[in-house]
Amino acid sequence: MCEGIVAELEGIQLGDERLNRRSKKLIVALAANPEASINAACEGWGDTLAAYRFCDNSSVTPQKILEPHREATAARMRQQPVALIVQDTTELDFSAHPPSGVECLNKPYRLGLYDHTLLAVTPERLCLGVVGGEQYSRAPDSLGRANERSTLPIEEKESLRWLTGYRVACELARQCPTTSVVSVADREADIYDIFVEARQLKQTAPAGPAAEYIIRARVDRCLTQRDEEAGGATYLKVREEVAKSPLLGTREVDLPETPKRPARKAILEIRAQSVLVKPPHARSRLPAVEMQVVSARETGVPEGETEVSWLLLTSLPVEKLDEALRVVDYYVARWTIEIFFRVLKTGCGVEKIQLETLARLQNCLAFYKIIAARILYLTYLNRVTPDIPCTAVFTASEWKSVWSVVTKEKLPRKPPTLAEFMKLLTELGGYNNRATEAPPGPQAMWIGLRRMLDFARAWLAFGPESEGAAQSCV
Repeated sequence: MCEGIVAELEGIQLGDERLNRRSKKLIVALAANPEASINAACEGWGDTLAAYRFCDNSSVTPQKILEPHREATAARMRQQPVALIVQDTTELDFSAHPPSGVECLNKPYRLGLYDHTLLAVTPERLCLGVVGGEQYSRAPDSLGRANERSTLPIEEKESLRWLTGYRVACELARQCPTTSVVSVADREADIYDIFVEARQLKQTAPAGPAAEYIIRARVDRCLTQRDEEAGGATYLKVREEVAKSPLLGTREVDLPETPKRPARKAILEIRAQSVLVKPPHARSRLPAVEMQVVSARETGVPEGETEVSWLLLTSLPVEKLDEALRVVDYYVARWTIEIFFRVLKTGCGVEKIQLETLARLQNCLAFYKIIAARILYLTYLNRVTPDIPCTAVFTASEWKSVWSVVTKEKLPRKPPTLAEFMKLLTELGGYNNRATEAPPGPQAMWIGLRRMLDFARAWLAFGPESEGAAQSCV
């Protein structure tokens, strides 16, 4: 785990070799116990003080910390036929111990940051890494003035982050020419500027291919055709027109648990159509944009449950059933970023970080983003490639110590597979390992990893292959 995590900073450039070395030492310490405070994660006051000084150094920035990880992620993307760039925003609440320089969330008394992250994942939900993002908060006098901000140009709005995220996806598409790169986002990203920019890039694309996009519709946009039945200046609506399309087929999806519903399965009816969408009335100077739309609407809704109804706007083809289903499956993979945020906030406990300044906090958060991505990578690698040897990602001291503690048997002649080892590892994190149970999730993973690293250290210091054991046999 820790050898893998330090590789994510290979080639880091902080302007001083001592800072480069310190960054690697710090991420190993934080990864060994993500839930612990910086004081608890570091070995002694000397290392703790060095960690604080590192985060406070003016040469250190979140962008510089994340850059080698981003390059490593792009390299992993180039090994995949498809890479989804999933973007979303979460709140990080530091009201209990706000650093200087941080402002508001949605209320004057709630102090913290909005964290917008771009996560590269495969359609199978294997997390490849963090490829971009930004953090921001709001001045107290700006709260409650959303209507005023709505008239501002996109460059002056918070929503610019979604367009910036799509641009990052396009840059990655140019860096990974053999990989199909798709930007995936939820309702907040339903911004006409993205559709216009994607259209322009498709028409020109002088620097290489543009990223595709899948965005869940927030507003029911107008087509360019007038609604003759309604008369006047009324235009046909996208949702109503797609609903008239023939049924292509169905798709069963697993809906995750949310504060408003328990986890359940849903059968979605799939319809699709190509449409020409007219620009918003207030921005009529912009061109109409042709796009594809997939309607995924639940049938047989359980009593008392809210119907699932998605309208997915995309640049991908949707004429055939398998093409429309691909769009739905890519959108469902977007949920990976929700799990990433859970790992970041619960597994790494980032909202408990107590640092004096915003700059220190943001540098520290950059490390934890890499750690959260690594935990998620290991969780889903077990599901995607269960038969590879566990030594592909774990050291000898890690798997041998866990095997000995959990099974209480002699070590096997060859290392176990990743699936075999993951069951043992996540048992340390509370996974029951029943035959009918789903594969272990990230919570069992991060708890198991923390305990594994303690066992691995003991194995190296006192185990049968330690230096002391070798001397006692002489």
